[in-house]
Amino acid sequence: MKVAVEGCCHGELDKIYESISYLENKEDVKVDLLLCCGDFQAVRNEGDMKCMAVPAKYRHMQTFYKYYSGEKKAPVLTIFIGGNHEASNHLQELPYGGWVAPNIYYLGYAGVVRFKGVRIGGLSGIFKSHDYKKGHIEFPPYSPETLRSVYHIRNIDVFKLKQIKMPIDIFMTHDWPRGIYHYGNTNQLLRQKKFLRQEVESSTLGSPAAAEILDHLQPTYWFSAHLHVKFAALMQHEAKNNAAPKITKFLSLDKCLPHRDFLQIVEVADRPGSSEHLEYDPEWLAILKATDNLQKPSCNFWNPPQDNGLHTRWDFSASEEAMMKVVSDLSGDLCIPENFSLTVPAYDPSRPQPNAHPAYSTNPQTTELCATLSLTDIYILAGQSGQAYGEEGATGATEEEEDEDSTGSVDEPSEYPTDTSGLSSSYNPDEITIEDEWEEVEDERVECAEGKGTDAVVPEGQVGSQDSDRDSSPQRETANRLILPPPCTAPESEAPLRSLQPLSLPPPSASLSQGSSEEEGGFTSARVPKRNSGETTPGLAIHTGGTPQIKRRNQSIYTAVEDEESEG
Repeated sequence: MKVAVEGCCHGELDKIYESISYLENKEDVKVDLLLCCGDFQAVRNEGDMKCMAVPAKYRHMQTFYKYYSGEKKAPVLTIFIGGNHEASNHLQELPYGGWVAPNIYYLGYAGVVRFKGVRIGGLSGIFKSHDYKKGHIEFPPYSPETLRSVYHIRNIDVFKLKQIKMPIDIFMTHDWPRGIYHYGNTNQLLRQKKFLRQEVESSTLGSPAAAEILDHLQPTYWFSAHLHVKFAALMQHEAKNNAAPKITKFLSLDKCLPHRDFLQIVEVADRPGSSEHLEYDPEWLAILKATDNLQKPSCNFWNPPQDNGLHTRWDFSASEEAMMKVVSDLSGDLCIPENFSLTVPAYDPSRPQPNAHPAYSTNPQTTELCATLSLTDIYILAGQSGQAYGEEGATGATEEEEDEDSTGSVDEPSEYPTDTSGLSSSYNPDEITIEDEWEEVEDERVECAEGKGTDAVVPEGQVGSQDSDRDSSPQRETANRLILPPPCTAPESEAPLRSLQPLSLPPPSASLSQGSSEEEGGFTSARVPKRNSGETTPGLAIHTGGTPQIKRRNQSIYTAVEDEESEG
């Protein structure tokens, strides 16, 4: 099956789906699944926007609400994880995952599902040591502190993932596993993102918890985002139990912007005879049941049970009997029910409510799953615990403000001796702010002169417009091929994924470097041009003039960054 992988979504669902449709029409292919690696921004209404950790001036409704309200339906099954810029009050309703809109599925704090026999797992949020050992204590309305801590990953979720014994095909995190940058083209990464040099050279960039999961799961593919740069790596793990060493193909992608590498299509081998529906994973559900009593919404630090003589049980992996019990609880049907329902009113453009307060409620999907499997709704538990501290009017903060305002991260103990997550010195002007990047101006010359390609072109148009004009360039080169390396040799029982079959993507335009193909860690990127006048895309209106330039707000910041990048 063909899987589209997307970096940071930032609420730009319309543009992402349009880009997929463009590729499908140009190459006569059909994408079966879309994976989004965080900052999804499932904002349902104005109240949800106040639950995102971004400055008020960067809060935009974007287009998710159309899919939530039923005005539109996602054209391809979409699975996503949370990042550090989310409508947290919405995602907290689904701690074990669930539908945020028809055909759009959230994996929860941590989760594993199956689609066409492929096991897909993920961990939401980003790593910060000072919250890592706490429980999920946050509950709306958020204080400025909990507005940020709500998206910090917790060791209870990492502990659950480390109970997995069966092979995982695909895994997603928002931030990178620490050290993964040593397995790809590190020099190119530092040419693109100079401010990362200190942390890369000291091996402190990225999440140590994600690195721990990577070492344990050793999935065939690992997809990330967060740093707003495309980076590929090929990591060979140490051999275990006399088996051939496994290889993980890592890929991080950019955010949804014109001329940025935010989308890539890979071909993953599905398993014959598998269900065409999204399914629960029996091993994962058995782990959720086994670890249910470990979840405490507490500010106190929690240490996972270990085989050190202090705990009666430390192995919570799923036995065959436990997995069969889960299947029995579900009456033998592993298909995830399509039981989405609205829990708060959707945004109505004709009746804006800018002063609306954040809404929060339980979600029937979570209630049903908890009743079926005897799980605890930890969202309700947090609300009842008395330790959920929050206040109305939380204003949010950026990631840089979080690092500046955090207290105690130096003195609080961390299970990672070299952890510096609370002391990051890297200032990333491209990652911190959430911009409204789609403002049009009339002249296209500057963008064309940049000569930058991308794996997928976003059809340009005015903010919020779905019927704006689009066009394509008549000048073509022979398309590069997008080919992934074959997966490592593995026991037959693990059913490894096939190597990617050649997939022709639209070729570069004359303004791009011609005939170039850059291979990074086993991923070969193919470039797609910005579309100019002369060729129409099926189903899109004909544009009579030049393609407008895309002008970014905060242009001074971006100009400085791109000037710096161009020096390399």
